[in-house]
Amino acid sequence: MGTLVSYQLEASVATITMDDGKVNALSLPMLTELNAALDRASADRAVVVLTGRDGVFSAGFDLTVLRGGGSDASAMLRAGFELSERLLSFPTPVLIACSGHAVAMGVFLLLSGDYRVGAAGPYRITANEVAIGLTMPRAAVEICRQRLTPAHFNRAVIIAEVFSPDDAVTAGFLDRVVQAAELQGAASSAAAVLSKLDIDAHAASKLRARDHALRALRAAIEADDAAYRPTT
Repeated sequence: MGTLVSYQLEASVATITMDDGKVNALSLPMLTELNAALDRASADRAVVVLTGRDGVFSAGFDLTVLRGGGSDASAMLRAGFELSERLLSFPTPVLIACSGHAVAMGVFLLLSGDYRVGAAGPYRITANEVAIGLTMPRAAVEICRQRLTPAHFNRAVIIAEVFSPDDAVTAGFLDRVVQAAELQGAASSAAAVLSKLDIDAHAASKLRARDHALRALRAAIEADDAAYRPTT
């Protein structure tokens, strides 16, 4: 695929793996490669398994770019949240195999999958914006709102609570936790089950079930973009 994202198709399951050798920062190049991989999966009508490198799913946006501001930061923010929007409305099932830490935009991607399997371990799952001095983007609020339980939604968004993988299941970040060594096998087994679905019925039902959430997310993306877009 590229230098940051790999694509492997096997038996109608497309495994998309992020690996920048570090924390899988969601830079513009990473986001571009992820969208290219999703283009391939859509053309292949494949179930998607999105995963990261061992120990790290994604630590979120490239903070150097984000804190630098300007057009690059604005473009990166929009591209990241539009990737979540794309996953939430993707025509085939999207399974996320959370291989480790999921932070900030990494956790918003996690919340955008149809089924989420996480590796057990000392990993942080958190929307840490408030903890690092950032106001939570409107789009991030809507992504969290559509998946987390009400009490955990408030704790995640407003006080940047850090969740372990097991606690993340209760909160709604994950559907299931397995031992790290079993993650790939568990994801493959779940993807095989998802591949048996009627894809057209799945796509139509997904859009119907998420209609309100997707409309709220689209409005939030536009509002964030207007707020963050450079004026000069």
